[in-house]
Amino acid sequence: DNRILKDVFSWHAVELIQALATQVAASIENAHAFEEIERLNALLSEKTAYYEEESHNPKDYQEIIIKSEAMQRVASLVEKVAQLDTTVLITGETGVGKELIAALIQRLSGRADKPYIKVDCTTLPEHLIESELFGHEKGAFTGASQKRRGRFEEAHGGTIFLDEVGELSPVAQAKLLRVIQERQFQPLGTTRIVKVNVRIVAATNRDLDQDVASGRFRSDLYYRLNVFPIYMPSLRDRGSDIMLLADHFVEKYAKQFKKNVKRISTPAIDSLLAYHWPGNVRELENCMERAVLLTNGDTVDSIHLPPSLQMKVMTPEKKKQGKLSSL
Repeated sequence: DNRILKDVFSWHAVELIQALATQVAASIENAHAFEEIERLNALLSEKTAYYEEESHNPKDYQEIIIKSEAMQRVASLVEKVAQLDTTVLITGETGVGKELIAALIQRLSGRADKPYIKVDCTTLPEHLIESELFGHEKGAFTGASQKRRGRFEEAHGGTIFLDEVGELSPVAQAKLLRVIQERQFQPLGTTRIVKVNVRIVAATNRDLDQDVASGRFRSDLYYRLNVFPIYMPSLRDRGSDIMLLADHFVEKYAKQFKKNVKRISTPAIDSLLAYHWPGNVRELENCMERAVLLTNGDTVDSIHLPPSLQMKVMTPEKKKQGKLSSL
């Protein structure tokens, strides 16, 4: 290192030192890069281990409890299809959590960081279905004051979830079939062709097999949607999940309402397990939200449940009196 006197080193020495410095600099740079790669690999390994652990944890499924055998089958199907671009049709009664399964498929897919567009087919007016799904140009119809992108174009690169697809009219079914087949469409008021790359997940609480047989639902559209069917069991068919869900909702709403509710009493548990749950998980959640609101202490009791759930549990004395009166 000579910063004061000139010509201390010969030009041979300078060339040698320059060549050595170049090699040393490259080695140091490679060492730093290697350290950074090792740090990133370690971070990736930690994240991978975390996600592998969380993938078997009910919390990863948010409010989807998978303890019962029926829901374990659902989880297995979701894990198999999530990474593919296969069209999925989720069926089951109202309130069973079909929308949660659709969102889970999106989160576990390779499109997780892409748009996820939800469409409630029951809210689409007949005269606006084409505009809502495929968009329109300015002036395409009365009231079209500006250009608008449709839901399919918004979902480009990601996933579109068609909830209650069984409620679509015959006209809307025909338009949807064309998009599924060709992966392209024309917005209203233009000859412009829009090509889209979307993954379609649909859901319905209707019996589409019966609707196809009666002619209410197009058979060709049904076969296009029913590539990978997933049936969501009703809550009464997954009894082991009822209390897990109930405890989850108690914890959720106790935190939301800032209340010290921690447990469910035995009589209330008996009522929850004996009920047939026509509204499924949605009804259970509403029930537990109401119960937490009504609870003043730390325990949800049967008195806090809706009247339809409150079991009339007879004491031994009342049972004896009942037997005597019958005699």
